[in-house]
This record gives sequence, structure tokens and C-alpha cells, in this order.
Amino acid sequence: MKAVVQERFGAPEQVLRLTDIDRPSPGEGEVLVRMRATSVNTPDWIAVAGVPYLLRGNARPPRGGAVRGTDVAGVVEIAGEGVTDLKAGDEVFGTLWTSTMATAGTFAQYTVAPAANLIPKPAGVTFEAAAASVMSALTALVAVRDTAPVREGTRLLVNGASGGVGTFAIQMAKHFGAEVTAVCGPANLDTVRRLGADHAIDYTRTDFTAGSERYDAILDNVLNHPPGRAARALAPGGVLMPNSVGNTGGMLAGLGRMGRAYLLGLLRRADVRFIHGDFTRDRLTAIAGLLETGAIEAVIDHAYPLEDTPKAVAHMYGHHARGNIVITMT
Repeated sequence: MKAVVQERFGAPEQVLRLTDIDRPSPGEGEVLVRMRATSVNTPDWIAVAGVPYLLRGNARPPRGGAVRGTDVAGVVEIAGEGVTDLKAGDEVFGTLWTSTMATAGTFAQYTVAPAANLIPKPAGVTFEAAAASVMSALTALVAVRDTAPVREGTRLLVNGASGGVGTFAIQMAKHFGAEVTAVCGPANLDTVRRLGADHAIDYTRTDFTAGSERYDAILDNVLNHPPGRAARALAPGGVLMPNSVGNTGGMLAGLGRMGRAYLLGLLRRADVRFIHGDFTRDRLTAIAGLLETGAIEAVIDHAYPLEDTPKAVAHMYGHHARGNIVITMT
């Protein structure tokens, strides 16, 4: 089968190559999925670039190379032993995130996934949209529903509102009744308004941390302000949710600001809550329901064919994608 393999760390165009590898076989409780689409997320380009070094850890490519990617959207080819709720021909989506991923990733024509990590794809949702609605939508759901629960009248600010997580967070928060302020670049103001944002701030013209408006919750996807400054825009009892190590200041700046946000919360100078977006079937089922009813939609910046995976990962590395970046397979 065709797969994109990484044998060392570096720039995506230099270390990712399309090649032929053996098709994996499902074990007990697993299924072999013929991939139709996947998406590129922050952990993918961290694993490819290996920067900064302290984040490499277990991401080091094994001998023979690694196939990256975690979001699954495709058709079950073979159901392994013990799998009773999925069968060959079922259209599914989900994640590899909680598997070992020792031999399988999603930047390939086929992948092996735990059956427990997959659910049926809604019939009216494309494979591309389903792939874009796994990690990004799960993170957004955990942020606005579970971490700092928004409800009718909650004033939520989303910084980095035009990215994958941000576009989902706007829509979910509006679905739950929040008043949403979206912060993004000038080219994306119309997009965030179309998704339902009540207010849109162009970060090149206005610094939300210096204004007089106060918010019950801030979801910060870019950390382009020191956490202490962002926290000053919180209303009494407000919650700051930092959600990125990659931002316009670079990886090292992002790590430093995540650390400062942790310290801010530890010293109780602000209510800082980090987003633990672990996969659960219930969470993915909730996302499927929102997609099926049209309450949310996946915003896709660009869909690349499998052979252009290096370009897709490089696009993600640039931090300026509008919505999600998708890879498609034939």
C-alpha cells in the first residue's frame, strides 16, 4: 500500500516521502480501515519537525520509519477477532490517539484502529468533513462544554478563532447559547461572523487584552499575549483556557507561555484550566450529532492528495490555516 513515511526529524518536505509498505493486519479488537481522508494536527507537525528537542521523546521515528497522523475517516475493510459492532463496508470515523500506533498511522491508504475508537460516520457528512471533525472538534467540545462550561449568556472570547479548534469552538459555544467574541486576522473576519460570532476583533488593529470588555471565559489557541495580560480581560470568576504551544512567537515562546499560564493558576492569580481532550466514544458521538443536525460544520482550508502530505504538514506548520487541513486518499 502507499504510505507517507518519516525516517528522521526535519522540515516536512525533506523528511516525509511517499513509498510502498506492507498493509497492516488487525489484531484482536481492531479493524483494518481503508482510509478516505485524514487531517493534520499540531501533534503531527511536532512529531515531524521534532522541534523543540524536549518534545521529541517517543515521537522518534523507529527503524524503517513512522507513519504519522491520527484522525480516521474511511471504510472498514476487515474486522478483527472480537469485533462485533463493526463489519466490512461500514463507513466510520474516529482516532488512533489512544492506541500505541507502533505500526500504523493515518497518512496511508490503510490503517489499523481500535474498534472502540471508531463510530459510524453520519451519512450526510463527507469523509473530508468527518476527518476534520475529530481532534479539532473534540478539543473544542471539551473546552466549551466540559472545561469552562458555557451556557446561555456566557461571554466567551476565542483567540485564534479562525483555526481548526477555533472554528468549531465558535459554533459549539453559539449552540450552547454563549455570546461569542472571535479574535482573528483581517482575512478571516467574515468567516468567523458566518460561523456565528457575535463580535469579531482584528488582532492586527485591536489588542483585546487592553480593552474594557470582560469575558467569562477565554479560549486562547495562539498564546500571542502573556497569560497574565490575557487574564486581565476576564470578568470576576472567569476562566482562562490556554491551548497551544505553537503560535506566532514560535514553539519556544509557546512552551514558555504555557508554563507561565500553569504558574498563574498555581499561584491562584487566575482560574487557569488546561484542556484535557481525551477521546471518548460519547464525545465523538456528540460531535457526530452536531454535524448531522447542521449545528456545526467543518471548515476546511485545503484538501491535499496523499502524495502532497509534506505540503499539508508544512501548511500546518505555518500557523495560518483557516479551519482544518485535510489529506485525501484514493
